[in-house]
Amino acid sequence: MINYGGIMKSCIKFISFTLLFLSMFISKSWAEKVTVITPYLAQPGTQMYVEGFKNEASKKGWDLNIIDTKGDVAEVISRIEDAVNQKVDGIVINVDPSQIAAGLEVAAAANIPVVGMDSGADPLLVTNVTSNGYAMAAETSVYVANRIEGKGNVVMFVFDAFPPVQIRGVIADAVFGNFPDINVMDRITPDVQDGGIADSRAKMEALLTANPEAGSIAAVWAAWDQPAIGAMQAIEAAGRSNEGIVIVGIDANPQARDAISQGGNFEASIAQDFVGIGSATANAIGRAMSGEEIKSKVIYVPTVLITSANVGD
Repeated sequence: MINYGGIMKSCIKFISFTLLFLSMFISKSWAEKVTVITPYLAQPGTQMYVEGFKNEASKKGWDLNIIDTKGDVAEVISRIEDAVNQKVDGIVINVDPSQIAAGLEVAAAANIPVVGMDSGADPLLVTNVTSNGYAMAAETSVYVANRIEGKGNVVMFVFDAFPPVQIRGVIADAVFGNFPDINVMDRITPDVQDGGIADSRAKMEALLTANPEAGSIAAVWAAWDQPAIGAMQAIEAAGRSNEGIVIVGIDANPQARDAISQGGNFEASIAQDFVGIGSATANAIGRAMSGEEIKSKVIYVPTVLITSANVGD
């Protein structure tokens, strides 16, 4: 006799497996595609942005592609065009938007939302998620001015090619300019291919050699931590740590925190919530992909000043 019961059970199992396979296929096919593009993945801060973004993207089930152009800003335009051709649902950039306008225009023409992750505000961006660079620069430069009692030569490390960092330099210039007895003796733009430590050290060594007198340099203000670390290394190698040269940075990355905890020349930095910026960026691009209008062109994530008093917290 034909075992109809067995046949039915086999059919049910087959149909169940087929439906499961189809559901997995459909889920993968319908997953929103998001591309993140940055030339700065060698930077510790950018790595943490991406970590935070990845965590949120995983929760949302996105098909995520991280692209590192390894310092090549112009290549970002090509990578945006590639993403548009791949019909992604959203694009995130970590680069000066004014330098990649051609790529942003291609994305806009395809109605693909683009969000900045610590990049800079631009009409072609839905929004930019970042820390408040104005506040961070003001807090650290005022810290320097107070520590050196409003007088002395200050060395600045800046990077005007990247808007979030350029902002910091502008504010620090204004703060130091408000103290008649503070002189900005040099405004250095280091090579950032390796993050900025090596070239900052070399440039600081040259400056120390040109100014050998004790007390000739009162402080070093750096727009991010790597130049501050390079300057600290140069000061230590020159045997001038005991001159009391005050060093501050911005980012409070692990190497900077370690230096601050030693109680030496590197006294302060600003802790950005890099992972939080990445998470907030993911939420912003998610809202944009859902069709929500984001009215604020800049979304700020809170920061905190780190000194020896709270570096261990």
